[in-house]
Amino acid sequence: MDIQLTYRRTSRLSMRIVSNGDVHVSAPIGMPKKEVESFICQHQDWIVEARKKTKERQTQRAAFFNQLPMKTMTQKNEATEKMKRLIEPMIERHSKNLGVSPSAVSYKPMISRWGMCNVRERSITFSTYLLLLPEWCVEHVVVHELCHLLEPTHNAHFHDLMDKYYPRWRDARKETHRITKGTPNQRP
Repeated sequence: MDIQLTYRRTSRLSMRIVSNGDVHVSAPIGMPKKEVESFICQHQDWIVEARKKTKERQTQRAAFFNQLPMKTMTQKNEATEKMKRLIEPMIERHSKNLGVSPSAVSYKPMISRWGMCNVRERSITFSTYLLLLPEWCVEHVVVHELCHLLEPTHNAHFHDLMDKYYPRWRDARKETHRITKGTPNQRP
């Protein structure tokens, strides 16, 4: 187990377990190292339990994404074709409703996010792993990325757009998280 200590402008000690199981500790600037070491020792049981849960989540995460084979170029091409057949009609329908049009749409086997929008270029990329989700959850991601063409940030205006153009978005986000339990919170 590796422990990484960082001194920050904070008022208290905090600790978290990162995906590889290492412990990251944040301490107030100037706090004596002995006090930090004591804090770590006092929380050994928490560290053991948190590392165990992190490993379980990583195992569940790998099992989820491994459901869609993406090792060969043929598998990647087949997934991309399925994505196009699924997503292009959604883009066409929702683009008309929102009055926007992406300049380009692409597909990649991304596991860190479901989609991303380059607002400046007006292009959208979708994760081919969306194929593992129910269609209504995929549609949520499509609308989410199209709404970014109108509002780049996740502010109140963006949420108003989502409420207007895909009212079930909160339920879809919850369902996606439930299905992918063990994956990090992914922002579309």
